[in-house]
Amino acid sequence: MATPAAQTRLTPEEYIAFERKFLPDADIIRHEYINGELIAMSGASRAHNLITMNVSAALHSRLRGSECETYANDMRVSTPTTTSYFYPDVVVVCEEPRFEDDVFDTLLNPIILVEVLSPSTEVYDRREKFAHYRQLPSLQEYVLVAQDQVRVEHYRREEKQDTTPVTPTDWIFTDFQELEEILPLTSIQCELPLQEIYERVTLPD
Repeated sequence: MATPAAQTRLTPEEYIAFERKFLPDADIIRHEYINGELIAMSGASRAHNLITMNVSAALHSRLRGSECETYANDMRVSTPTTTSYFYPDVVVVCEEPRFEDDVFDTLLNPIILVEVLSPSTEVYDRREKFAHYRQLPSLQEYVLVAQDQVRVEHYRREEKQDTTPVTPTDWIFTDFQELEEILPLTSIQCELPLQEIYERVTLPD
C-alpha cells in the first residue's frame, strides 16, 4: 500500500541509496518512487498480509523446479522508461532475472505482478501504477486482488506482431468474483483457485 510522502524530490540514484541504507531497519517505511517523488508505503492489514502470502506460497509451490522465481513484498521493480520504482506485493520472474545493478534488489523483467488492493490505494494501483507497469516489455499479466470482498481482476497482455507502444486496449481483462472460480495464469501455465487466494481471510457477509 502506498501514500504520498512529504514533498521530497530525489534523483533515482539518491532514492536507491536511501532505500538501501534504511530498508534493513524494520522500523523504517519503504518508499515507491515516481519521477522524483517519494510515495510512502503504509502498513498492511491482516487480510492484506494473508492474501499476499497465500498467492506467493501457491505460486512458489507450483513453480518449484521451473526456471521461475517468486518474491513477496520486498523485491523492488524498476520501470526505466518512466524513471519509477515500485514494491509489488508478489512478483514472478522466469528465465534469467535481470537487475539494475550488482546488488540484485531491483528487478527489471517481471513476467507477473500482483497487487492487493486497499481503499486508499486501489485507484492508484489500477491507473497510475498499471500505466507504469505496462511499459515493462517482459510483463505478461497483472493481477489485482481485493481484500474486503471476493474479487480478482486479471489483465493479460495481448500478443502483438509489431513493436508499437503498448496501450490499455492491448490488455485482456477478466473479472473473478466467486470463490469457486479459478484464476488462470497462462504465461506460467498455472492456475490459482480463489479459495486458495482467500484462505483464512475473513470477508464481510
